[in-house]
Amino acid sequence: MALKRVEWSACGCHPVSMTARTPVDRLPARRVAPGFPPVADRETGGPLLTPAGSAALETAIRFASHATAPATLRAYRADWAHFQAWCRQAGFQPLPAAPETVGAYLASLAGVFSPRTIRRRLAAIGKAHRSGDWPWNAGHRAIQGPLQGVLRTQHRPVRKPVAVRRALLMDLLATCDLSPRGRRDRALLLVGFAGGLRRSELVGLQVEDLTPMAHGLQLGIRASKTDQTGEGAVIGLARGQRPETCPVRALESWMDVARRGVGPLFRKVEASGRIGSTGLHPDAVRQILRRRGEMAGVAPEILDRLTPHGLRSGFITEAYLGGVREEEIRRHVRHRDPRSTRGYIELLDLVVDSPAGKVGL
Repeated sequence: MALKRVEWSACGCHPVSMTARTPVDRLPARRVAPGFPPVADRETGGPLLTPAGSAALETAIRFASHATAPATLRAYRADWAHFQAWCRQAGFQPLPAAPETVGAYLASLAGVFSPRTIRRRLAAIGKAHRSGDWPWNAGHRAIQGPLQGVLRTQHRPVRKPVAVRRALLMDLLATCDLSPRGRRDRALLLVGFAGGLRRSELVGLQVEDLTPMAHGLQLGIRASKTDQTGEGAVIGLARGQRPETCPVRALESWMDVARRGVGPLFRKVEASGRIGSTGLHPDAVRQILRRRGEMAGVAPEILDRLTPHGLRSGFITEAYLGGVREEEIRRHVRHRDPRSTRGYIELLDLVVDSPAGKVGL
């Protein structure tokens, strides 16, 4: 019986199942006469792989590597490395890990990491075990007991990202000049806000995804968090009422200097002003927001909670307060579940429709 273990893939992003035998991608091609089934493997009694079988397995492995979002895989990799380091220091075996070992590890995270991080680390440990075909039961009492105890005593307030409302957006835009970087950042902020885009959608835009229309343009979204299969979606961006806050004019201004007919819409800009050919990394949106916030003199407590999601939540907030119907907002921001949109609106209603404002104080 082959000994199983889990190793990280060549790209370093996710665990893959391997055995002590020769990996599948190194198996020699087997020549089989046409019309005859493959000869049985002497060791296992199973059929030997034909070239077509090896190719099919390699294709399946390649597609499986894209089953989870890259950002999630990177987080899992870091989480798994942390668990392994803790096991080495404490003298435990990380794989396969006994439920008591996992429970002790989760208990060690109390008071240091947020509940969200603790849950994700448990998920990463489970993914590593499942990838190696090791037994795994996250519901085991030796795991759930410490986990629930940690979460119950973890009274850390959640620091939610601040919504980029219209006034804050205006402050950020005021720092954008007519330099290539200033034009790019203005367009990025306005398109991200007006489109209600996630950061991955924003940096994933291609020049070919823009279709000029009489009163604005159509924006093609190739893939998103809720559209992992890439079915795509199309939203409209209308021309703004004021030139300085119009997303369409901002895009036109950026394209005048970017001068690209294809490829990434938002590209890197060097300190010299030279526009590169590669697109922005998703984290660049956060960096741009923070840099513009610092230039605008945003208060530190706001600056620390300024994230790309704030553009999306800011749009939903302003649209709802501006009288846009909930169904229209949901369609524009592409929420598949109505409860996602309702969550934003209920938080607003807590203040807008609060009984405390209706008692004559």
